[in-house]
Amino acid sequence: MTTPSEGAAPKGRPQRKQVLLRLDPAVYEALARWANDELRSANAQIEFLLRRALLEAGRLPGEAGPLPRRGRPPGGSAPGPPPA
Repeated sequence: MTTPSEGAAPKGRPQRKQVLLRLDPAVYEALARWANDELRSANAQIEFLLRRALLEAGRLPGEAGPLPRRGRPPGGSAPGPPPA
């Protein structure tokens, strides 16, 4: 059995592939600034750009799932009093 610390995916969601990427420091800094401008992490910006390039080239696989939603993953209810 896997534990969350071992990278198990939530139910119904396939596990994300981890990739080591080496970039020129200046390229990374430009990418990080761009990601920050669009309120994304550098990792999310890389995936966004790769998906866009694949789509424009007609190479995005049909079975590719949607981009993960931003923010906290769905889970329990929000703390605080119930809505009135």
